[in-house]
Amino acid sequence: MDKNTIIAKIAQEPEDRLLLAKIWDKHGQMERRCVPAATEFLSPREQRMAEALLNTAGIRSGYAFDGGYEEAERKILVFLPDWAEEAEGELAFLRAAFHGADSALSHRDLLGSLMGLGVARERVGDILVSPHSADIVASPGLREFFLREWSGAGRVKLTVSEIGREELLVPEAKVKTIRDTAASLRLDAVAAAAFSLSRGRAAELIESGRVSLDHMPCLKPDRAVTEGCVISVRGLGKAKLTEVGGLTKKGRTAVTIERYI
Repeated sequence: MDKNTIIAKIAQEPEDRLLLAKIWDKHGQMERRCVPAATEFLSPREQRMAEALLNTAGIRSGYAFDGGYEEAERKILVFLPDWAEEAEGELAFLRAAFHGADSALSHRDLLGSLMGLGVARERVGDILVSPHSADIVASPGLREFFLREWSGAGRVKLTVSEIGREELLVPEAKVKTIRDTAASLRLDAVAAAAFSLSRGRAAELIESGRVSLDHMPCLKPDRAVTEGCVISVRGLGKAKLTEVGGLTKKGRTAVTIERYI
């Protein structure tokens, strides 16, 4: 299949075509110049589409996703020529410190501040918020801008400095562990257990397009769910099926789910 056919097969929305074309072009850039080439930051859904694009095109090596740390949600896609084992300098790491009793900031506060400065969302990776600071993964071209221009978020003053990758402070994810049983490992059954819904209501949400499985929209209530799968429901949050146990006496399947809070 040619480029346009592959992209048309994978794209789900009109804007997906442009994104996939840019990713394809980055791979071509790496091959022509024989130097590493990186995309902007991709959401988990966009990463899945990128993987589908590369697999369909028969590109199974010579690239890596990087968000600065292993569990990163937003990541760049780096294409590497044969001579390069890993890319260096494709990410910048910064820390915005804030102090004082009234200086608590949320992820939304910090992201809103950056958007207010005209920073495009795709140039910023994860924002890791701690009690008195936030670590930001960003495109290298923003390094000097952040150091020079980002002095506050709302009324809270920020002191921004550059840090190393190894200095990132990654907060522990807040989750609620749910141990339940499901009639089966269908998406509607597991989603019902994860979000305290009736199975019928879970099916309605899936069919209305409000549910994603492993970051991709899924409209099929009977889609099989396996251990490690991530289920997101618009307006309700995100959960991960962490363990599938045995059958109960009533023939139901024991499941352990972590719901992010």
